[in-house]
Amino acid sequence: MTIEELEQIAKNVKQENEKYDYEINVCMDLACASQGADKLKDALVKAAEAGAKKVLVRRTGCMGPCSHGPLVRVDPEERLYRRVNASHAEAIVKSLGGAPVPELQCDLDEHFDKQVRVVLENAGYIDPEKIDDYIARDGYKALLIVLTEMTPSGVIHRITESGLRGRGGGGYPTGLKWGTVAKAAGDVKYVVCNGDEGDPGAFMDRSVMEGDPHRVIEGMAIAAYAVGASKGFIYVRAEYPVAVSRLTTALREARRHGLLGNNICNTPFNFDVEIRLGAGAFVCGEETALIASIEGRRGTPKPRPPYPASSGLWGKPTLINNVETYANIAPIVRNGGKWFFNMGSERSKGTKVFALTGKIANTGLVEVPMGIKLREIIEEIGGGVPGGHTFKAVQTGGPSGGCIPADMLDVGVSYDALLKMGSIMGSGGMIVMDDTSCMVNVARFFIEFCMTESCGKCIPCRAGTAQMFTLLTRICDGTGTMADLALLEDLCSTVKETSLCGLGQTAPNPVLSTLKYFRNEYIEHIVHKRCPAGVCQMEAVKSESEVVA
Repeated sequence: MTIEELEQIAKNVKQENEKYDYEINVCMDLACASQGADKLKDALVKAAEAGAKKVLVRRTGCMGPCSHGPLVRVDPEERLYRRVNASHAEAIVKSLGGAPVPELQCDLDEHFDKQVRVVLENAGYIDPEKIDDYIARDGYKALLIVLTEMTPSGVIHRITESGLRGRGGGGYPTGLKWGTVAKAAGDVKYVVCNGDEGDPGAFMDRSVMEGDPHRVIEGMAIAAYAVGASKGFIYVRAEYPVAVSRLTTALREARRHGLLGNNICNTPFNFDVEIRLGAGAFVCGEETALIASIEGRRGTPKPRPPYPASSGLWGKPTLINNVETYANIAPIVRNGGKWFFNMGSERSKGTKVFALTGKIANTGLVEVPMGIKLREIIEEIGGGVPGGHTFKAVQTGGPSGGCIPADMLDVGVSYDALLKMGSIMGSGGMIVMDDTSCMVNVARFFIEFCMTESCGKCIPCRAGTAQMFTLLTRICDGTGTMADLALLEDLCSTVKETSLCGLGQTAPNPVLSTLKYFRNEYIEHIVHKRCPAGVCQMEAVKSESEVVA
């Protein structure tokens, strides 16, 4: 495969698409598929075949505003239709070239105007199981540039220059990590993609793997060239069967085109990728536990150092990045490090994909420049809190993140700013809560999750999260005391400072942040035996009602 051959494929796709008067793109992501998008696509194909116009009906990955699905976009008119079903197919085809179908029109200009799409630039435009669609949108161009025009150190310099930080949660500088692996001694090295996305409410990585799998593969291949690796593994949750299927198809297509395997693009570079399935353990998102799982052992963390960069898979130097990090690599190579560096805030460069969920009008995937205010994401892109309720808090960073109150919505989203507020960036979960949420109960929910998902290897996490859950349950039940509250705070500090891995070290964040910003709710539960949100069923209140009866 050469640049000329890639350009010829892109030219062929363009010529093929020009045979059609219109393109109808149907979102086939899990959210839309669960609402009948497959039947909708079949109905659109049937209606198009019966019509006079030449229409290409294409399945695509997630378009973003999942709460409005199933979604259909019509090009070149750039019309977006929402909540479409099979019965609308004929009307949509008949409307081509004329007035849009009014009851289906989706007016989300503000939702999209605030976004900057780098990772999601292909979302809604390509069939994820057709490599030619990806190539037609500059796919694998970056890999060929790297192999034919750049040295490994030059690639690392470009990634370092971009300021890209790992999107898996830790925010470690990507170029620095790549440089460390490249310098590590050893003739065998590995590249691993962490697709073990276990945060409740998070689906960023799943959507990228399902909607644009070649983008992840290309990023891994570039990374492998840069660090001197010849073998890669994509570690995917077994609960993501569609992602596994599409990645499998993408790997097969890449090999068939000579973009994986031996002597890639007629160069000395050899690289191939295998898929490994995770067994659903949240702790396997931690890199040492992930390594153990890939090797066929029980997925539990181990102390560091040594770090995977020097001793990872089977004791060899190993580069581990998550799905979104690899998805940023190709556009950085194509456009230059400074292009990416100029987006974002001072210490958090580029864009970030968030899964916006909870009590919000427009749930779904959003990609925004770093530094954007939380208020812009929630009120403008997300459409605000529905049903006449008021915003109370937003939790970022998954079960190990913190709850940020309304008076901090004008803070810019960055690694440092979120950490300062008692939360973390995490992989990109963002859960909105309104005045019907009890913050004590929210803290208990996330502590229960961390307690259940703890591998049990270290005592602080195993016993500490269990004791924290017991104390929070007592407070929610109305039987807690101020002594329990003091003990809870001491436990948070102990677990945070002494746990072996990131799960235990960040597990107290929901409790600490709610204690900091919503302490009055804890006091109401303990002193007045009352849940301000009316969520918790207090035992003391039950007893009084039984006496009255």
